[in-house]
Amino acid sequence: MTKLDNPFIEKMIKGIPLNEEDRIPWLETFQDTLQMKIDQIISSSHDTYDDADDNKKRKVVLCCSALQKKYKEILITVDPNYNPGSYVPGTVKFIHLEMPIEVLLSCVNKRAAEGKHFMPASLLQSQLDFQQIDNDQEKDITVVDGTLPPQLVVNYIRSLL
Repeated sequence: MTKLDNPFIEKMIKGIPLNEEDRIPWLETFQDTLQMKIDQIISSSHDTYDDADDNKKRKVVLCCSALQKKYKEILITVDPNYNPGSYVPGTVKFIHLEMPIEVLLSCVNKRAAEGKHFMPASLLQSQLDFQQIDNDQEKDITVVDGTLPPQLVVNYIRSLL
């Protein structure tokens, strides 16, 4: 499937924000992919995994805009240790890259100019308006300064895994 074959991406290219009907199936696709990868890790590590050897653990990183608590809930259900309604840190962890809107706009515009991004900057504010982060209830969301050099951000996130 190319970008233009994906109705969600095509909608965003046209500057139309995604609605609830668009986001849920997209997140369910991410959920299925995440579940498949976690299942592969679990099944392939039964014979070789040693709990004392963290280096043998394989990790899965999924990057997406899970803008609302209910979206994170869709993704976190793949965690074998998940209890519904509980955001106690487990297998699935969430990272929030925080940065000022001016920096976000600059990044989106730069990536779009390089042909590496399909969402126009005009949709950014609608995403930020829709975003819901409740750190009191979702204690497993780690906030990372997204204005740091990318390698520092990556290294920090890796250290959390």
